[in-house]
Amino acid sequence: MSNFEDADTEETITCLQITVYHPVQLQSGMFQSIRFYNREKLPSSEVVKFGRNSNICHYTFQDKQVSRVQFSLQLFKKFDSSVLSFEIKNMSKKTSLLVDNKELCYLNKIDLPDKCMVRFGDYQLLIEKEDGESLEFFETQFILSPTSLLQENNWPLQKPIPEDGCYSSYSTQNTFPTEMDENEL
Repeated sequence: MSNFEDADTEETITCLQITVYHPVQLQSGMFQSIRFYNREKLPSSEVVKFGRNSNICHYTFQDKQVSRVQFSLQLFKKFDSSVLSFEIKNMSKKTSLLVDNKELCYLNKIDLPDKCMVRFGDYQLLIEKEDGESLEFFETQFILSPTSLLQENNWPLQKPIPEDGCYSSYSTQNTFPTEMDENEL
């Protein structure tokens, strides 16, 4: 047998493509610790945290308006499914997180849609999932958008989420965030 016949089958890897935008991104350096346009491979067991604390968060924003841990993403596999999914959880006590038009307050979590807009403060993140086969790893890839993602993707324009409170809650669907106890972290 040749080496080609003996070689392991290469699995495709699920990838989250995260396009980010903030109105003052060029002046502030808030995204300076994020490596854009490179795919980063992570173990599927890792809970990926986003925030300003570089000791806790895998991806950091250099901005005092961002919570130490703003939100987290965790990979999971639904029962009777081979497709990997993600859940997103708001880890900020001060700022709500909007996932499409669903408001997540502190410790609320929901399944991340395959394509969605995540917002907090003036931050806009368009997250798109490419499905893969591997159960061991997933990848992230960041893209910096020069223009507002809300306008570029024709998302409904709404006020930014206040830094010190909750957005007035409404939902366009009958799905609601899941409330968690702090001990489930």
